[in-house]
Amino acid sequence: MTLDLVLALFLFAFVSSITPGPNNVMLLSSGLTFGFRRTIPHMAGVCLGHAAMVLVIGLGLGQLFERIPAFYTVLKVLGAAYMLYLAWRIATSGTVEEGEARARPLSFFQAALFQWINPKGIVMAVTVVTLYTAESAYTFSVFVCGLAFLVTNTVSVTTWTAFGSVLLRRFLSDPVKVRWFNWTMAGLLVLSLIPMLWT
Repeated sequence: MTLDLVLALFLFAFVSSITPGPNNVMLLSSGLTFGFRRTIPHMAGVCLGHAAMVLVIGLGLGQLFERIPAFYTVLKVLGAAYMLYLAWRIATSGTVEEGEARARPLSFFQAALFQWINPKGIVMAVTVVTLYTAESAYTFSVFVCGLAFLVTNTVSVTTWTAFGSVLLRRFLSDPVKVRWFNWTMAGLLVLSLIPMLWT
């Protein structure tokens, strides 16, 4: 891989990871509700789960999507249904104190498995493998793609979770504001489905 291709790859990975999407909206809400420390397994599941998905798609699953488009459609429908469920969980998560007392954030495995039904994550993985791999060193470049997302996702999930757990907690001390925020985040999660379901 050339240096120009690697730089373009990392830029794509960073921009697609840091922009709002299902993972980031859920991490922002989890950071507010549960705090940074309790959200770490969720964060790790996103980072490692998505990097693993890039590798698996790059090393063979992408061909399955091409040969059986219905498989991709089924994943999108399952992902949409699960995201609606998560949106409901966010909307009804209650105040920070209630979240700390009774509810639980997503576990590492839940977050890692979510990547496989997250339409944005799948599109990102297919796109990066299609556009940023070198034919002459394909396997090596797939691993570089996975590494790029591991690094950029770590920055992204840390940023979004910290924003929720540190900054928003200072401004959302009123339970009414927290509930409004939770419903807004749930709405954004539902809205994030619209462009992804048309790809």
